[in-house]
Amino acid sequence: MNRKTEFPHKIREVENTWLTLADGTRLAARLWLPLDAEQNPVPALLEYLPYRKNDGTAVRDADRHPYLAAHGYACIRVDMRGNGDSDGLMRDEYLPQELSDGCEVLRWIAAQPWCDGNIGMFGKSWGGFNGLQIAALRPPELKAIITICSTDDRYADDVHYMGGCVLGSEMLSWASYMLAYNAKPPDPRFVGDKWREMWLNRLENTPPFVEEWLSHQQRDAFWQHGSVCENYGDIEIPVYAVGGWADGYTNAVFRLLAGLPGPRKGLIGPWAHNFPEDSSPGPSIGFLQESLRWWDYWLKGIDTGIMDEPMFRIWLQESQPPQIDYREWPGRWVAEPGWPSPTIQPQTYHLTTTQSLTSNLQSPDDGQLTVSSLQTTGVDSARWLFFGAPGDFPPDQRAENGRSLSFTSDPMTEPMEIVGFPEVTLCFTVDQPQAVVAAWLCDVAPTGESTRISWGLFNLTHRSGHAQPEPLEPGKEYSVTFPLNALAHQLPVGHCWRLSLSTTYWPHLWPSPRPVLLTVHTGKSGLALPQRPVRAEDEDLRPFGPAEGSLPLPITMLRPSGNQRLLRQDAMTQRLEVDVITDAGRILFPDGLEYDNTARDSYAITEGDPLSATAVCVRTAELKRGDWEVRLATHSEMTADATHFHLRNKMEAWEGKTAVFAKEYRKSIPRDLV
Repeated sequence: MNRKTEFPHKIREVENTWLTLADGTRLAARLWLPLDAEQNPVPALLEYLPYRKNDGTAVRDADRHPYLAAHGYACIRVDMRGNGDSDGLMRDEYLPQELSDGCEVLRWIAAQPWCDGNIGMFGKSWGGFNGLQIAALRPPELKAIITICSTDDRYADDVHYMGGCVLGSEMLSWASYMLAYNAKPPDPRFVGDKWREMWLNRLENTPPFVEEWLSHQQRDAFWQHGSVCENYGDIEIPVYAVGGWADGYTNAVFRLLAGLPGPRKGLIGPWAHNFPEDSSPGPSIGFLQESLRWWDYWLKGIDTGIMDEPMFRIWLQESQPPQIDYREWPGRWVAEPGWPSPTIQPQTYHLTTTQSLTSNLQSPDDGQLTVSSLQTTGVDSARWLFFGAPGDFPPDQRAENGRSLSFTSDPMTEPMEIVGFPEVTLCFTVDQPQAVVAAWLCDVAPTGESTRISWGLFNLTHRSGHAQPEPLEPGKEYSVTFPLNALAHQLPVGHCWRLSLSTTYWPHLWPSPRPVLLTVHTGKSGLALPQRPVRAEDEDLRPFGPAEGSLPLPITMLRPSGNQRLLRQDAMTQRLEVDVITDAGRILFPDGLEYDNTARDSYAITEGDPLSATAVCVRTAELKRGDWEVRLATHSEMTADATHFHLRNKMEAWEGKTAVFAKEYRKSIPRDLV
């Protein structure tokens, strides 16, 4: 990233200020303002998060907010109720209270002397979610948003469930992160002596979110709230939706472009769960410049030409050998004037009893093939939520293909490009009333390497909808069609498509209560790929500028960050253990604050026994400045028997060397056809 020092405006930073809500709750905010903003008011940009402005996002905030402010915007970074230095408690994500508070924050900003009344919201992940959700409430102060790495569907396309299946790798893990985040104290440097009272209140009264999430295993009102896909018409203001192919949140970009009624743009690059100007895999782009073109157009009324360009820009990825780390993913930019695109048409492949994918079925194939997968299938599936770190990406899939029922096409005689959602149609029978299926698509090289390029899960009891699960009747024939994750990929000459199916996919897919025998009726089953013709217009696209940012925050790494993924398999007991270790390191901030975070997620299962599945998530955190020192540790566990999930969450906290808090939560939740 290029670090700029010359900008159109000089700015000042307000390290902390207070917003008092109608109920008396004070929210903490950080401001970056053009020096003359009080005399010459400017539009404002809000980022509204739970991730602690003084430490959790301070490094990344220093890249973006000063840059935007120096181009003539008032930038506001607000900590939500119950986080950072803000008052109150956070009881779950995206609750009506959070969105109502956000609307009050917008009113407060609009009333400030440095704001001209025009406000935009931007954010990645949580900030992208609530930007959409607040836009759907239509606060008059909010004029446009940029939503990055977010979703429009909190049930079907988030960290909790996927295709009606419990996400074993993410639901407990993410809840564990938030359990630890919510347990961190406010900073006495800003809140004074009441920090301890506020901290103990958080420790005692902030619940483990996973208990509520796992209590809603169907798509009910709990998940409909905050899912803007319930009524895209609620959002009338302009929306710029951004995603990355290595991220878990990309599918929503396609749906938002298809569903929103107002002005909109979409952008998908090769990136992971990061901002496009600072991401891996590369290439990164000058997205801060791109965002300024968006804000200048909608908040300042300057015709930057951004709305004259194609609605949807997409990085079409080239074929790559499988690796666990990609610094760059080669490809080229393509564009569509709108979405859905009339030029993209499905290329259908039939499944055959010879385990091939064929687009030209010469005669009816009424055969059957069966699969009852090992419980360890999925061990090479890598992470769900990618941050672009080494080890995030899945390795060669040949072993996984061998553990599944796989179908392979003939080698390509000419390149084939696909953009959009692959769809799998299965005609099947099973031998159990509950069953799930995992499907993944690979690019297979002539030398045999198999690179996973898309995947999906589906709970077969949800065949009539995620709000209407029904037990399966063993031996009865059913048919279901479900999508894999969206992608943009070019399959070169000599390479093959491979579709793999399994009845397990650990640890992403929490297993069915009993091993399942799935019978696939090949002649009635198939794969549809969204084929895109080459368009000459792609050669004329305006190039993005180089990645830019402000000067970095001058931090010191007292302990370097690092990641590990460890596998252990006991040949005698057939027990597989997977450990994912994320050490954020120990950071010394310029104000003397030391900030330390570690995380370890452990997943274990014994072959032949789906009820042996166990997820354990451990978090530690420490904050220290001079004589002030606090430390906390959380321990979360999730197991299941045939009828119930069992949760255990434990929280411990210390002030200096003194233990000041310990609490344990236990809850059993009935399984609801998952």
